[in-house]
Amino acid sequence: MLKRIIITSGEPAGIGPDLMLEIAQHDWPLQLVVCADKNLLNARFSSAQNKPTLIEFNDQLSATKSKRGTLTVTHIPLGASAVPGILNKKNTQYVLNTLKYACKGCLSGLFSAVVTAPVHKGIINDAGVAFSGHTEFFAEQSNTDLVVMMLATVGLRVALVTTHIALKDIPAAITKQRLTDIITILNAQLKQKYTISTPRIYVCGLNPHAGEGGRMGTEEINIIAPTLQKLRKQGFDLVGPLPADTIFQDKYLKEADVVLAMYHDQGLPTLKYKGFGKAVNITLGLPFIRTSVDHGTALDLAGTNKADPSSLHCAIDEAINMINRHN
Repeated sequence: MLKRIIITSGEPAGIGPDLMLEIAQHDWPLQLVVCADKNLLNARFSSAQNKPTLIEFNDQLSATKSKRGTLTVTHIPLGASAVPGILNKKNTQYVLNTLKYACKGCLSGLFSAVVTAPVHKGIINDAGVAFSGHTEFFAEQSNTDLVVMMLATVGLRVALVTTHIALKDIPAAITKQRLTDIITILNAQLKQKYTISTPRIYVCGLNPHAGEGGRMGTEEINIIAPTLQKLRKQGFDLVGPLPADTIFQDKYLKEADVVLAMYHDQGLPTLKYKGFGKAVNITLGLPFIRTSVDHGTALDLAGTNKADPSSLHCAIDEAINMINRHN
């Protein structure tokens, strides 16, 4: 049977709705369904040279390949009118509704993957909703205890032990149990979703110079190194802990299937420098495939027709490849 991918359009005041135009510029080997307010899309597309025909999604019909010039949409109504570049707390529930719809559809088998456009965490929190990101939201909605955030671009994958938490809270969050669980998920998902028979995982230390023998911190000695050694005895191919300031060298990366960083800004600056705009955010460990763009809402570009759709295209392609490998 032909597969479907659901694509959430993200923060309505950001570039997410603009990027949906990219989908309609190509033929696709499966059905892409955009989850958004159709009136919002029509407004954003009004000045486009190649304005697509919007087709209402019908989940009772068999999937058909998405064709250039058309955009299949499942309509989720806005809470309030959306002005490009101006955040509005009244649309927080709209954003959450699109994510909940996508998650429910993936769990039911209606969709084989979800691709997400960027949301604005700040405005969601300002509306009184505790929200730290797509990764954590989908984990909660799918009752998944732990997931792994990984970003990928050509020649580099970076996964994270911790994600959206303050720097001061990171050392306490890196425990032997969490590190074991993260590496176990990462190893299994690289096998399943990327068909890598024995993933080689290079692991960063937490402290400068990986602690320098305990002179700059003892997490490497007390937590990271013992955990890696225990997992090696179970058959995991692990290298490290290595200093984060030298791990991203060709002599290491040519051997690594993924680099595991201890925290968000330890690993992602290098990846985004290498491939920003052509990188994909992937959530590993969910009961469905989820990919995303590698950028934010870019409020200053919303409604200008100047947003770069490259990362969205990469995220869709990655989801398609994962579906094909998974099947």
